[in-house]
Amino acid sequence: MSDQSHWEAVYSRNAADAVSWYQQQATRSGLLITKYCQLNQSDVIDIGAGASVLADTLLATGVKALTLTDLAEAALAVTKKRLGDAAQRVHWLHGDILQTELAADTYDVWHDRAVFHFMISTAQRQAYLTQLHKALKPGGLVVIATFATDGPERCSGLPVCRYDAQSLAAEFGLEFEILETDFEMHQTPSGKPQSFLYMCFRKRLR
Repeated sequence: MSDQSHWEAVYSRNAADAVSWYQQQATRSGLLITKYCQLNQSDVIDIGAGASVLADTLLATGVKALTLTDLAEAALAVTKKRLGDAAQRVHWLHGDILQTELAADTYDVWHDRAVFHFMISTAQRQAYLTQLHKALKPGGLVVIATFATDGPERCSGLPVCRYDAQSLAAEFGLEFEILETDFEMHQTPSGKPQSFLYMCFRKRLR
């Protein structure tokens, strides 16, 4: 099964609020984004947005422009339906972020909760970071969340990479300045705890 088929199947057989990564409110992501940028002046891209409610928060608080990406069209369809007329304010990208064509120096904020930790090979991580480097403006903000070192070893039947602050910062390299490190114990809809690492980076000016 391809990655796309896998995630389409996940959202086809599960309600959006039943998947393990579901949050009623994307509080921590929203707070970190608004802490480090002027939302009404920012072009934000949410990687692996799926059915996340972060889009609702960003639109309600006046984001300048919002792009939502996901490998699963079924997941994006959930968000489109939930947003109603507000969905017209979103730029939708369905496809693999490692291959999706992204315009250079476009985004002020790159947000990713729980996609990067699925990049288990060096080639995948390099492709992901190449996309990020290309699309994020100099001085742009990265807000990223992965499983922490005491988090799950697998998610949705797939292996993941777990990170501490040092190892995640090493992946991003010296071109990114660390702004903040935080942790969250996420409770899945079934009540299981999952330990997440959140980090904020600033892309250094050229």
